[in-house]
Amino acid sequence: MYEEVAEKLKGKRKVILVHGNADMDAVGSAYAISRCFPSADIYAPNGVDRVSKVVSDKLGMDILLECDPSTYDMAVVVDTSSPEQFGMEVNLPADTLVIDHHIPTGKWECELICDTEKVACTQVVLDIIRENRIDIDKDIALALLGGMLTDSGHFQYADATLLRDFAYLMETTGVNMDEAMTLTHTDISMSERVSVMKCIERSKFDRVGDMIVATSYSGSYEAAGCRALLQAGADVVFVASQRDENFRLSARATQPAVRRGINLAEMVKDIGQETVTDGGGHDGAAGISGIGDIEAMLHICMQRTMDEFRRIKKENEGDMPSDDE
Repeated sequence: MYEEVAEKLKGKRKVILVHGNADMDAVGSAYAISRCFPSADIYAPNGVDRVSKVVSDKLGMDILLECDPSTYDMAVVVDTSSPEQFGMEVNLPADTLVIDHHIPTGKWECELICDTEKVACTQVVLDIIRENRIDIDKDIALALLGGMLTDSGHFQYADATLLRDFAYLMETTGVNMDEAMTLTHTDISMSERVSVMKCIERSKFDRVGDMIVATSYSGSYEAAGCRALLQAGADVVFVASQRDENFRLSARATQPAVRRGINLAEMVKDIGQETVTDGGGHDGAAGISGIGDIEAMLHICMQRTMDEFRRIKKENEGDMPSDDE
């Protein structure tokens, strides 16, 4: 299959698109494809996040913020589970290929290459490159490693396959661990620190047994707010921001919560379908975006999580031996 994908990517004038506020996994995937399958431009319709901006500057990536994809022979969309994640209307050419690792939403009407077993989209891209024996230089390796690092929470959510892929890139390109780890390091800005403090101040929480769910809202830095609430002791968190009628919501769960049965990808996908918004992601990290009110969305997420907590508690109690056993 990946040989056919490589043949499709070769020779055509391409534009590679990433989702709104693109993270390192998206940008790293786009950069690797652009380098290994020229000629290609990278287009971020709604910009990139802070880490991606730092890494793109370090590696000299040229990322377009304005572009008409319909003028290209082909478009490649990476790490994006639905068109809504662009954050704006984008006119794609008829020949469009999507490369992803999220649970499919069914919203793409084009060819989709998706491996949901991969922790990072950069792993799917690495498979395409590696299986077609394309040389990988140090900058390409760093971009791929950056995606693996950030999407695995710096290995917190890594599996054996990601660790093997990471080691393969280090061994074949000579990248040292300190180079990979410092690539995505950025100092926390004052605006992010203030946003996180406000997020903590506005938080609400509830619990079932020993499981806690927390919600909050902020003006930005939703992911950072999620991390702070998890570190404060929550098992599942939802942090949202509002821009006029549009909202963006990030969801995170601890690995113990995931192992106990929490699946944020399925949860936000169901909520997205019920509220006509766009939701998707992974077991322990997901998001929803669209038109709606964040207080209403956070309430729905809170109630849905409480239902899951009750289900888990009931199942655990059913597994416990009775006094007669």
